[in-house]
Amino acid sequence: MKREGTLPPSSFSLKTRTGRVLLLLFLAVLCTCILGPMLGNTLLSPLQVIQTIAGASGGANEFIVMNSRLPRTLVSLLVGAALGVSGALLQGVVRNPLAAPDIIGVTGGASVAAVAFLTYASGSIGIGWLPAAAVCGALLVSMLIYMLAWKKGVTPMRLILIGIGIAAIMSAMTTFMIVVSSSVSAAQAYLWLTGSIYGASWNDMYAMLAAVVLLTPFALVFAGSLNAQQFGDDTAAGLGVRTELDRFILLFISVVLAGAAVAAAGAIGFVGLIAPHIARTLIGRTFAPVITASAFLGGLLLFGADVTARTIFYPVDVPAGVFTAAVGAPFFLFLLYRNRNHF
Repeated sequence: MKREGTLPPSSFSLKTRTGRVLLLLFLAVLCTCILGPMLGNTLLSPLQVIQTIAGASGGANEFIVMNSRLPRTLVSLLVGAALGVSGALLQGVVRNPLAAPDIIGVTGGASVAAVAFLTYASGSIGIGWLPAAAVCGALLVSMLIYMLAWKKGVTPMRLILIGIGIAAIMSAMTTFMIVVSSSVSAAQAYLWLTGSIYGASWNDMYAMLAAVVLLTPFALVFAGSLNAQQFGDDTAAGLGVRTELDRFILLFISVVLAGAAVAAAGAIGFVGLIAPHIARTLIGRTFAPVITASAFLGGLLLFGADVTARTIFYPVDVPAGVFTAAVGAPFFLFLLYRNRNHF
């Protein structure tokens, strides 16, 4: 059966504002794939980057582009895309513009699991299991939030209030583990919690590519359900939407995307909050294009933060999460002020 949310191809026509905005965002993402490898202590020209990617150049340029800058650029784009889509889905499900993976506890669950791994298990278990620990933590905490919010169904407001409470508990647990751990483990955990693309590898890129490519189309399939849910559960049910089932599936997609992003880059905050808001400002509130635009914008936001982090303060490689927080925290306060009459 065709999902209610499937939009006709004409919705993305270049004759519409939405189509033009999405095309420009897509072209901007393509440009960053060249711009990212260009920027750094050693500046490269676009031609040098293209030749190196094509295999026509070797030596130092090949190491700089293929081993360092290109995978870092691609990982930042994919992690940002995952966070952007995750935030768009959460804001749609809970019908609240302040929802984001880091605000309602999903990122907190991944952080607790990762810090616990670094503190208690990294000496006996290979560090390669850290991403799995982070994803499992995000899934377990999201299941806890969902179960606590369940009362003959899950209402959006109850879900976000419980999520904020769980996020506070996760933050306290993370801080406690850092305080009681050794200085080496604490330093590792603190860097990871700040969020950084430093040291991104091709394996990280492949893992994030799989998550984004596999899950984003599923999110688009349920875009119509999200559109209907904005009118309330009763109206959505009257339109044939399986509200509870669809909400659970959408939350699952959001959590896995956020968990994968946190596993690859640490607890980078506010990208999932900012990207959907910019998307809705540019193209309206229909969820299929909003989800797509949020993916592009999330990638561009995190790419910009990472480039700033590794170039402006060279040779210090500042974690990208510092810059997303510097922009995101005032943005969150602005949203809170703007929506003060709705709470």
